Amino acid sequence: METVADYFGSMVFNDKKMRECLPKETYKALKETTREGKDLDLNIANVVAHAMKEWALDNGVTHYTHWFQPMTGITAEKHESFITPTKDGLALLEFSGKELIKGEPDASSFPSGGLRATFEARGYTAWDPSSYAFIKEKTLCIPTAFCSYSGEVLDKKTPLLRSMEAISEQAVRILHLFGKTEVKRVVTTVGPEQEYFLLDKSLFLKRKDLINAGRTLLGARPPKGQEMEDHYFGSLKPRVAAFMQELDTELWKLGILAKTEHNEVAPSQHELAPIFTSSNIATDHNQLTMEMMKKVADRHGLVCLLHEKPFAGVNGSGKHNNWSISTDTGVNLLEPGDSPKDNEQFLLFLVAVIAAVDDYQDLMRVSVASAGNDHRLGANEAPPAIVSMFLGDELTGILDSIANGTVSANKARQSMLLGVHVLPHFPKDTTDRNRTSPFAFTGNKFEFRMLGSSFSVSGPNIILNTIIADRLEIFARQLEGAKDFSLELAKLVKETYQQHRRIVFNGNNYSSEWVEEASRRGLLNLKSTVDALPTFIAPKNIEVFKKFNIFSTTEIHSRYDIVMENYSKTINIEALTMVDMIRRQIMPAVSQFTGNLASSAVSKHALVSSLSLSYETELVSQLSNLCDSLAKETETLEKLVVEAKMISDITESARFYHAQILPEMATVRAICDEMELLVSDKAWPLPTYEELLFSV
Repeated sequence: METVADYFGSMVFNDKKMRECLPKETYKALKETTREGKDLDLNIANVVAHAMKEWALDNGVTHYTHWFQPMTGITAEKHESFITPTKDGLALLEFSGKELIKGEPDASSFPSGGLRATFEARGYTAWDPSSYAFIKEKTLCIPTAFCSYSGEVLDKKTPLLRSMEAISEQAVRILHLFGKTEVKRVVTTVGPEQEYFLLDKSLFLKRKDLINAGRTLLGARPPKGQEMEDHYFGSLKPRVAAFMQELDTELWKLGILAKTEHNEVAPSQHELAPIFTSSNIATDHNQLTMEMMKKVADRHGLVCLLHEKPFAGVNGSGKHNNWSISTDTGVNLLEPGDSPKDNEQFLLFLVAVIAAVDDYQDLMRVSVASAGNDHRLGANEAPPAIVSMFLGDELTGILDSIANGTVSANKARQSMLLGVHVLPHFPKDTTDRNRTSPFAFTGNKFEFRMLGSSFSVSGPNIILNTIIADRLEIFARQLEGAKDFSLELAKLVKETYQQHRRIVFNGNNYSSEWVEEASRRGLLNLKSTVDALPTFIAPKNIEVFKKFNIFSTTEIHSRYDIVMENYSKTINIEALTMVDMIRRQIMPAVSQFTGNLASSAVSKHALVSSLSLSYETELVSQLSNLCDSLAKETETLEKLVVEAKMISDITESARFYHAQILPEMATVRAICDEMELLVSDKAWPLPTYEELLFSV
């Protein structure tokens, strides 16, 4: 019987396959290129391309594609066959190093934020040899970066790779000062926990809002939701278990380390979590995971929803970004060591993260901003929009002791040059988890919990890598010029925490008291995307991206335009869908229902004139009044959408959608949901929340 070990990674041209298929010298040269970031020699590329093609052909592949990640948030593919014509009218199957290294997809129709005009079609994809090629549906997929003809970055992979290089360079500088000269490279790792909903496909197809918007725009709350807490970690229903089993198989074939799966809090909500891997590969894998979730669900008569808030009144879906940083020698830099020197190093990197998150809390918020995620943040299921950090009582106590110049109350008595007693073996789980914290230390990593479920993890990790690289660069300059390294280190840790301790909060982030306390501390409360996004183009933020060559000024502004425009487009689609559903489904159905009620009342009265008919009379009157109100508010919503279309400025348009159209949509929904509770199940034209959430 075939086991997981037999097929794990079978569809990946991984290190094992390369050792088998490539000559030793070619394999060695390729690994050096990947490790040191050198340009790939064309002769080596030709050998790699031939081996990759032969392996793919052995697996039934006929086409290849440069698989890239444009600013749409999903992946893109342009398929090319291996066929090359011959003079005698036949064909050869060829794949050159040039074709491996570079492709040329059309760049005009992807979001560019004004970087490209419609008539400027040329764009290039460039092979990323640090991420393995793989086979998906009989096509060889080659992970690539994507840029325009004139060199502007048009994707999410290139800046991520740049940010990884930036933090590696600065971290290595720091480590060499600690005498760790054997370290040549530092890698950031990510383990994204993916939440999602599964719905019955036949019910999904009856909801225009789910089809067009990915979330329900209408729907009264069912009698039972998640309040019994009986779905979380509950036993898997047969259809869900079958889906998860096949999903695991497909992911394992692609070398994706799918590890944990379970029912989540809301009915029909679930989660999948992988084992950590490097940030760029984790990003590739998460994009593939989301794609496979949708495809496997379809084969089971299901639909996988990745929207952040598919249903009002129950938990939405997030994606917890577990971030850490490790050396090429296998040392996790966020894990306390066995010696005072290692703990000095740990504390330095820790306060670097604290300072970076405090200085750039606006960028942290920007990295998770979207129309969908605005519905979820702060809704007692996700952290609030205020960025803060959870360290736990014990670690916070150590840092407070350092900052205050007092003796730590910890049990361990290993003295450090920092002047306090610090644990030589800091246990991973010395404190409870804080599920309300946006950015929580969980032993040897930070869990960034604000991401929406549909997000690419590239954006948040670009931000994290860049801002921490910035703080490490400041530290490196300060320590490299120190006359006494140990004294300067102690001063640096102490002063950095003193200046940035306001960002640390270990309490309940949902409480109103915290909102007031955060304001007193001077922390930002950027409640919506339109509040948060303008900070992306603030001078200090442009400067940090330019400093490490992550983005140019033009590229930053283009991304600002793309995200802001996407916000308006999303709400525009939702509003138009809502109007369509009200006009073509809800109002005709309610009108027919009230007409039948009225006819029934007339017939009853004709039969027995003494009947009061209060039920029919009151319900017909109530529904008719609601229908009038609904028609009026729907007309107002439609006019507002037309008005929004007349606003040419991207920022002003988004603000209008947020301030005018979203509140009107809420008004329309409230009326419609009230009507739903008065109309019979048979007469209501849409599958209800009860059907949607409890049918799988």
